[in-house]
Amino acid sequence: MKLTLYQVDAFAKALFSGNPAGVCMLDKWLPDKLMQNIAMENNLAETAFIVRDSDQYHIRWFTPAVEVDLCGHATLASAHVIFSFTGEKRDQISFRSLSGELRVRKDGDALILNFPADTLTMIETPLAISDAIGLSPIESFQGKTDYMLIYSSQDGIESIRPDMGKLLQSKARGVIVTAPGKESDFVSRFFAPMVGVNEDPVTGSAHTTLIPYWTNKLGKISMTAIQLSKRKGWLNCKYLNDRVEIGGKAVTYLVGTIEV
Repeated sequence: MKLTLYQVDAFAKALFSGNPAGVCMLDKWLPDKLMQNIAMENNLAETAFIVRDSDQYHIRWFTPAVEVDLCGHATLASAHVIFSFTGEKRDQISFRSLSGELRVRKDGDALILNFPADTLTMIETPLAISDAIGLSPIESFQGKTDYMLIYSSQDGIESIRPDMGKLLQSKARGVIVTAPGKESDFVSRFFAPMVGVNEDPVTGSAHTTLIPYWTNKLGKISMTAIQLSKRKGWLNCKYLNDRVEIGGKAVTYLVGTIEV
């Protein structure tokens, strides 16, 4: 069986920045094990699989290790593929997913994700996580799936060198570290060795957690954000109470054929 594979850099200013995602358009779902094997072979942070159903799309996301409930950059990449390669005429599309309905619309040369906002609970920083990160936060929160650690400066975020072995042992699905930015309203990094991604280049789903926090902290509904990975990612963010908008650009790197 031959499948078309697209590789797209999401939340990128140009090629080779942002977060690369694989996208496979399917006529019907493949067996879960096969999709997981394709994602493992691609060895990207995420591979998205899409099946069209009438005027809506179904989407699932796989890291090299597991299926996940929500992935922002691979959704942005998927929308880019649909708008660029399938003849889709609408300026807004919706995906059905494990996290409910996800909407994506065109905004000039950018794409805007509309995702459910996360719910945050302030917590004492788990010692195992603080020890793994190696820098004590000023406060910590827990969202639906991930932890978020708050720091005072961008320099602190840039200095973090996590012990991935210890972070894996902490059993945290993902850890977001964040602080006010120098060239943006806030900056972040995201670590998730438990799902096979030591440091994610750009994490759209993490911004469903970050946006509510920074809106409350800065008193701003619309904000800019930079994820400070080696590749870096640039995001435009907006708080909409129970939902958030996460905007960015996408660039096609590869269109090819895989045989499975």
